[in-house]
Amino acid sequence: MSQPEHGFDALREEVLAGKLDRRQVLKRGAMLGLSAPVIAGLLAACGGSEKATSTPAAAATTAPGGEATKPAESSPTAASGATEPAGASPTAAEAKPTEAPVGERGGGGNLRLLYWQAPVILNVHLANGTKDYHACRICMEPLADFDSELEPVLFLASEYPSVANKTLDPDGKWCIWKLREDVKWHDGEAFDADDVVFTFQYITNGENAATTIGRYKTVDTVEKVDNYTIKVNFKESTPAWYDPFTTTEGCILPEHIYKDFQGSESRNAPANLKITGTGPFKVREFRPGDVCLYDIFEDYWDPGKPHLDSVEMKGGGDSVGAARAVLQSGEADWAWNLQVEPSVLNPMEAAGIGTVSALPGGGTERLMMNFSDPRTEVDGQFSHFGTPHPAWSDVRARKALAYLCDRATIAEQLYGKGGLAATNQYDEPAKFTNKELTAEFNIDKAKALLGEMGFTGAEILYQTSINSVRQKTQEIIKQAMESVGFKVQLKSVDAAVYFSTDAGNPDTAGKFYADLEMHTNGSGIYPAQWFERYRGDRISQKENGWTGSNAFRYSNPEFDKMHDQCRIEMDPDKQVTLFQAMMKLVTETDVVEVPLVNRTGLSAKGNKIEGYIGSPWAATPPWELKHWTLKG
Repeated sequence: MSQPEHGFDALREEVLAGKLDRRQVLKRGAMLGLSAPVIAGLLAACGGSEKATSTPAAAATTAPGGEATKPAESSPTAASGATEPAGASPTAAEAKPTEAPVGERGGGGNLRLLYWQAPVILNVHLANGTKDYHACRICMEPLADFDSELEPVLFLASEYPSVANKTLDPDGKWCIWKLREDVKWHDGEAFDADDVVFTFQYITNGENAATTIGRYKTVDTVEKVDNYTIKVNFKESTPAWYDPFTTTEGCILPEHIYKDFQGSESRNAPANLKITGTGPFKVREFRPGDVCLYDIFEDYWDPGKPHLDSVEMKGGGDSVGAARAVLQSGEADWAWNLQVEPSVLNPMEAAGIGTVSALPGGGTERLMMNFSDPRTEVDGQFSHFGTPHPAWSDVRARKALAYLCDRATIAEQLYGKGGLAATNQYDEPAKFTNKELTAEFNIDKAKALLGEMGFTGAEILYQTSINSVRQKTQEIIKQAMESVGFKVQLKSVDAAVYFSTDAGNPDTAGKFYADLEMHTNGSGIYPAQWFERYRGDRISQKENGWTGSNAFRYSNPEFDKMHDQCRIEMDPDKQVTLFQAMMKLVTETDVVEVPLVNRTGLSAKGNKIEGYIGSPWAATPPWELKHWTLKG
């Protein structure tokens, strides 16, 4: 008996025994990939006549070139037979517009968020790092987002698309979004369908060099049906039909402000530094590379929200200082991305004024290899795609490097509960990871591979952002590399520079003017967009303002072909096979980068905070700040 059949029998027995309610049946049925009629029959056995309708699936958002942020990439409905997420799958009517009861608007005080990487831009579609995405998400909104159970949470949409409501094609060729009619922009203008259509046009205008364009590649057209309805038409059947306009990369732009700032003027728009959004907070003041201050938006569409009066997002410093400000001194209320050794973090938490929280799927710290030569200049740029790297062009050198990474020691000594030694480039969703991949620290095997090459040594520049854990990781890997003949120079770059999109700065991750670099990116639930970082047509170069997600300059037509298929594959089993094959290709066969640690997304939360929800798929905490209050 196959596993799905066994799972159905167990589910049916529990239903008949009265052990499950209707929502649990919906969730379990979606997880097993059961068809809508089968789920409907099980629901009938629970009592009533509720029909199985559409379910959300994974939505993925990865901040290109930046730290892990995991908004979602959902999947089609159970009725379509496409992949379902591993979590909850509500009907369209059950999609949650809010997570907390209506209370008083305002009066909740000032919230102090501390990020050791400072935001530099407030237009999410030109952003290139998590700190920018989060700064934008405090004041901007998508049509929908996804909570920790993968259930859709509505923002600018009034209804989640479903086959039952005839707003979703069972084959994933189109979907219809109905929009809220009571939404205002921060300047008082009304939000409507024109803004959504314009946002698509803005993102897909190549001259704007939008960093979020990857998740809109499958879209053919976006039509305005009426003032509060849009229809998204896809080029082909699309398993990630929910991807456009959801999560952080789906935030909507105001047409009346951005329509005159396109092409060469896209990065000169004043709104990039003082965005007008629809969110619960509006920008009061923004000092790029330092701090962003937000005030309550009194005309926010959600009744009684937000509770806080203002938000301060402070950037800069380091991860240890951010943790200390929340856990010991109380100078901040919440600190992001605590990449801090457990020996340092645990005594701080013992002070009792805050706690460390961890969410699964915090992204994977990875060591990336430059397939181009960072020392040769071509047409005014280094690391040009046409100049092969003198060492990493040989796959044996790349495999040797993988043997030289002591992942277990790095995870245990430097991360503790903040991460586990990695074999895959991401750990969530687990169903798409390749369980056959292994990791081994073996200097002798590295020497043997280099010996086959006739390797006599090479100078290597290894860069990452300034962070004590990262610098210690560099030292561990450097020691192993130098034991086999590499001469390694370490470079630490201020995070505000390293994760920026500044085309004039040579030290950005996107330019990758080094031999090795290291940082974190998170995947999403349906990771087609995440895998774009390995495509030959997404190479980061001068011609695209170094905004391409493929900073490795790696290109393999075999990978591109598999990736083309995963964008349109509707069979859930074939989807898993494709993603696992792609993972093996870039991790083991071609060794494009070395996964080091699967991180758990540590953050520090002050004890005064109430209303915390958390989600590994959404931009936590910005997506949920309207629910927060500060007690005491």
